[in-house]
Amino acid sequence: MAYEIEIADRIITSEELMALLTQYNIVPQLLREIVIDRAIAQITCTPEEISAASQQFFKQHQISNPTEHEIWLKRYNLNQNQFQALITRKLRIEKFQQATWGNKLESYFLHRKPHLDQVIYSLIRTQELGIANELYFRILAGEQTFAEVAREYSVGPEADKSGIVGPVDLGSLHPGLAKQLQVSQPGQLWRPVPFGELFVIIRLEKLLPAQLDKFMQQRLIKELFESWLQEQMNQLSDTDKAWIVVTRKQPQEKSTNAA
Repeated sequence: MAYEIEIADRIITSEELMALLTQYNIVPQLLREIVIDRAIAQITCTPEEISAASQQFFKQHQISNPTEHEIWLKRYNLNQNQFQALITRKLRIEKFQQATWGNKLESYFLHRKPHLDQVIYSLIRTQELGIANELYFRILAGEQTFAEVAREYSVGPEADKSGIVGPVDLGSLHPGLAKQLQVSQPGQLWRPVPFGELFVIIRLEKLLPAQLDKFMQQRLIKELFESWLQEQMNQLSDTDKAWIVVTRKQPQEKSTNAA
């Protein structure tokens, strides 16, 4: 059945729609949402949850009566069942996530914790080992503070913050730097070590162990969901995969600062 919709003062026919989906590279996102819909197809909401979602939707879209609601449904060619599926979709995704991974979060957290712990540390970067060694001994002897040396000599953006970096996840740092910070004691000053083309002096200021609080639970369950979703996308037919334009960025070398 042919139909048309009006968006931004433009009438789009059903014949044009596929061309636009392709032109704007929307098909990969559409495939992603179809995979999600298949997963949540059996997830239901209570009448109270549907009512609350409806009221929130009406408020957001300034729909104040049944007539305006009917006009909105007709404009987007939706029936009542499709409307309920739309307004409860986010909640059903959350229910699916919780049912699938809720009882696995603690073990997953323990597995990920070494990468989730955060650190605040001081950093000085120089281009010459001789200069780095001299600066290290100045700090060690108390001739200058770490902050003074960082402001005057560090070649990175940390110079503007007296050498202070963080808090950052250990997992976001260069593996060598992360390992060094993991075995550090607060206040411990390390001799200059090479990182790429530079030499760095570091000192751990504070370790902030990750906690499995509500924010962390949400973060981890999203990680698990996205990983699962990627697996599902990889299992699509070759025809469907042909639509997915994946630009795989070369993994950037993790820098010695908060990347």
